[in-house]
Amino acid sequence: MSAPAPAPALRRIRPVLNRVPRVTAMFWIVKVLTTGMGETTSDFFVKRFPPEIVVPIAFVVLVAMLVAQFRLRRYVAPVYWTTALAVSVFGTMAADVLHVGLGVPYVVSTIGFAIVLGGVFALWYAVEHTLSVHAITTRRREGFYWATVLTTFALGTAAGDWTATSLGLGYLASGVVFAAVIALPALAHRFLGLNAVLAFWFAYVITRPLGASFADWLAVSPARGGLDLGPGPVSLVALAVFAVLVGVLAVRRADVEAAPA
Repeated sequence: MSAPAPAPALRRIRPVLNRVPRVTAMFWIVKVLTTGMGETTSDFFVKRFPPEIVVPIAFVVLVAMLVAQFRLRRYVAPVYWTTALAVSVFGTMAADVLHVGLGVPYVVSTIGFAIVLGGVFALWYAVEHTLSVHAITTRRREGFYWATVLTTFALGTAAGDWTATSLGLGYLASGVVFAAVIALPALAHRFLGLNAVLAFWFAYVITRPLGASFADWLAVSPARGGLDLGPGPVSLVALAVFAVLVGVLAVRRADVEAAPA
């Protein structure tokens, strides 16, 4: 009697990788850096060139980066963070156009963007039954993710300018206030049991006015309560730090995350 045929070798099952980065301390550092750089970069271009030209260009760059991001099947640090930077620049321009170009008060645009963000969250949850950033494994979920990111940037820009200018706090004081506010969801999650997803998105929104407030403080003139370093130099220094940090992330790959089964 012949011996039984050997069983086929088991194929190694590769984990499904998340399409966005794992949330680490470096994630928050680079995120705040992109928000500040988006603010000063937007100011630099809009004040030196006609908005009718630079805003459409910023939109085209954003679309190009989103196309590149969506073509990938996993998170790649340089592509992801360059896309986030493009979102930051265009989101800043969108919020500023409403106020400067159309005369919409910051408080109105803040409330309006907050309503839009609530709508995006509601639709996302209705379709996917989750708002977790640990399970962005399909293009549809990633679409909701980036729609949320874009809205949070516009909301944060309006909120930061509202506190700094309309409420008269100034950019430095606004930055200090938002630095305190961003700690609240972490404390509430740790000690009061706040839902982790809610805590994440609350902090994510606050990163925008936090980074932008400190960036404006560095860039604007003393008459506006700043150090007068200029948006161009502030953007260039931030870009250099951004490139180094993203390079470290790309090499170490410590923020690459496998999606839950």
